[in-house]
Amino acid sequence: MSSPITFSGFNNIDFNVVLNALMQQASQPLTVLQSQQTALKSQVTTFKSLTSHVATLASAVAALADADGLNGHSGTSSQPTALGVSVGPGAVAGHYDVVVNELARAQVTASTSSAADSDTTVVASGGSITIGGVSVTISGDVTLQGLAAAINGTDGIGVNAAVIRTAADTYRLVLTSRESGLAGAFTIGNNLTGGAGVTFAGNAVEASDASLLVNNIPVTGSSNTFTDVIPGVTLTALQKDAATTIAVDVAADSSALEAKLQSFVDAYNGLVQFLGEQREAAGRNEASSIGRDPLLRQLRNALRTDILGAHGTGTFTRLSEVGIEFTRTGQLQLDKAKLADAIELDADAVRAMFGGAGGAFTTIESDLEQYTQTSGFIDNATGRLDDQIDRMDQQIANMQSRLAIQREALLREFVEADSLMARLRNQSGSLANFGAGLGPV
Repeated sequence: MSSPITFSGFNNIDFNVVLNALMQQASQPLTVLQSQQTALKSQVTTFKSLTSHVATLASAVAALADADGLNGHSGTSSQPTALGVSVGPGAVAGHYDVVVNELARAQVTASTSSAADSDTTVVASGGSITIGGVSVTISGDVTLQGLAAAINGTDGIGVNAAVIRTAADTYRLVLTSRESGLAGAFTIGNNLTGGAGVTFAGNAVEASDASLLVNNIPVTGSSNTFTDVIPGVTLTALQKDAATTIAVDVAADSSALEAKLQSFVDAYNGLVQFLGEQREAAGRNEASSIGRDPLLRQLRNALRTDILGAHGTGTFTRLSEVGIEFTRTGQLQLDKAKLADAIELDADAVRAMFGGAGGAFTTIESDLEQYTQTSGFIDNATGRLDDQIDRMDQQIANMQSRLAIQREALLREFVEADSLMARLRNQSGSLANFGAGLGPV
């Protein structure tokens, strides 16, 4: 705090009191502008909260807009360590008996010859090796590691080559088919010359196709994963046991979909509560409120229209038909029993009404993008506020500069006035002394 400025010509009056009073009155327009700017900044913060609520809702909607990701059924395996089961679109309820007779395996062939090391001993200096009909030509000295690199670097070859240590000072070349099943089996034509030599004889693992019995129907494949044996169900063979029958059950299941829908309901209700709070804050004229911005009413109306509207032409066309309903207070609620009944009646129709082209959540997702994307409605609204704040920064700086000049001018005026009063007082004192020296007349 500055020290008081006093002037003898003004009877030692504290000039700071006078100056501050004058400047306080002159600063009133600046104070008003600063208050307006603070209010705009708080509104930008509120818009960020709106963005967060809308983003949460958009995330929940995205999980429901993909029809392929909305499974109305679940699958179980009586021996999950031997046979894995996953359920996708198109599944229907049913029971299946499965026997895993054989697993699909990729051919593995190891060299019968070995080297004392992987990267020093020369095993070939020329010639070629043909694997599955693809030739690899050697044009100089190579070690086991060099040979493996040459094989792996050959386009179109169907194997991966690696060097493994099988014992102390014992390294072998191992070739593994990149494709499991009989289709990935390969032969080796060895025409390598020079060096210590590389030889092959027999396979460490023979190529084989997977073989299942599904309800006594033989099924084979080059992979252990079967996607087209049971509609909408993926079977993964993990362990063969021809003497064991594995029970696979596919049943209507609303639990996964129910969780996604509850997330949507919670996110929507959170957004609606926020919008209501902003409306109430606007009624109290709170500076940070954005409740009077037409964007909020527009957003809420768009969401209500989408939720209440008809979507598609299937068994179900409205969200209320599958348990997503409005309460009297404008909140959403999920009727789980109604959802379960709808899924049991026609799970595919529920999925189709939710996601995909023309689906309810596809429509909501599209509408929300207008608010969340760059240069969208919310981005534009905050951008306008930011522009106002920036313009006010310059206005405030200009006002502060003018007030500083005004303060300096007032200070100079008081100093000059004090100097003048001091001279007048001195003159008055001189006149008084002169009169006293004359004495009485």
